[in-house]
Amino acid sequence: VQLQASGGGLVQPGGSLRLSCAASGSIFGINVMGWYRQAPGKQRELVAQIISGGSTKYAVPVKGRFTISRDNTKNAMYLQMNSLKPEDTAVYYCNLRQRLLDFWGQGTLVTVSS
Repeated sequence: VQLQASGGGLVQPGGSLRLSCAASGSIFGINVMGWYRQAPGKQRELVAQIISGGSTKYAVPVKGRFTISRDNTKNAMYLQMNSLKPEDTAVYYCNLRQRLLDFWGQGTLVTVSS
């Protein structure tokens, strides 16, 4: 399984970005996809998850501002990020979990700064 994340960049506080993650390889029907982030000097943390059936989970700091979605026909996942804050600055990684295995993309940098 390979994951390719894209869509990061520099945005001003209050702005929006949309991250995309394209998955390829042996993708099974039942899985969990998610976005994690790692800020400088901090541990990687969960941002949001979405299971193949569509149920979602969000970290408290992003609830109400970020929306995770997926297109199972394209093996793709998205993260719409609105009302971005400087504390959202991090490298964002996409993750696929299936059959007790974790797969990671290469990460995309999001910088929120004026």
